[in-house]
Amino acid sequence: MTSTLGREFDYGDADFARIKTTIYRKAGIHLGDNKKQLVYSRLARRLRALRMGSFSEYLNYLEITPQELQEFINALTTNLTAFFREEHHFDILEKFVALHRRNKPCRIWCAASSTGEEPYSIAMTLVQAYGRYDPPVEIIASDIDSQVLKTAAAGVYSIERLDALSLVQKKQFFLRGKGVNAGKAKVVDELRSLIDFRQINLLDKHWSLDGKFDVIFCRNVMIYFDKPTQLALLERMTRLLVPDGLYIAGHSESFSHAAHLVSLVDKTTYRVARPSGEEVVR
Repeated sequence: MTSTLGREFDYGDADFARIKTTIYRKAGIHLGDNKKQLVYSRLARRLRALRMGSFSEYLNYLEITPQELQEFINALTTNLTAFFREEHHFDILEKFVALHRRNKPCRIWCAASSTGEEPYSIAMTLVQAYGRYDPPVEIIASDIDSQVLKTAAAGVYSIERLDALSLVQKKQFFLRGKGVNAGKAKVVDELRSLIDFRQINLLDKHWSLDGKFDVIFCRNVMIYFDKPTQLALLERMTRLLVPDGLYIAGHSESFSHAAHLVSLVDKTTYRVARPSGEEVVR
């Protein structure tokens, strides 16, 4: 079906408004008005797969088909990532371990693992920091998107995705594919075993987490939420940090409006805010 705007599917302002309301209610994601065309291109794939002719038909289907919600969320979430993206954060992590956790266990939550490059970068950093393949660490890597978690758990990437790694890191942490797997590389089992992948929607009332964390990576996620949601999530997350733990944000995220919750200690790296004069006991 061709719409009056020359599109493959009927899609109007009312459809976009329903989509914005639904993704905000279910995943906390705030879509600006400039995302209308992006939303069309992302969801058009679902309409083709379901053989539907309009967005109105699809949205009515979504309301009565709970299992479609995950496909809807998967289609609209952005998964831009790379190994050692924003490399300074991994230097900060390595220094933190060297100074405060050298002979102690370390728990880390990677709250937006996407296809796995970030949690594997964390794992590589910890192996290097502790100087052993079996460091005393626990890494929980979560994402709302079920499909990217499958890719992350498999740990298989095209050779080109490893361009940011040194030759030493490639040899130490990856196995080069042969035959039908030529052009690909797989994370070594020792690295994979350090990470527990879980599907978590940050808006859920209960997260499948227990205990405290030494470091939380939540990078380039908050930008998709409005300010009230950001503050609510930041408050929940900082409650999960140990007293001297780190909250690591993305390069485009700032929490100057949340000084009552966190204080900046390094480049887009925060600690839980404390009353004036109170110091962390290490």
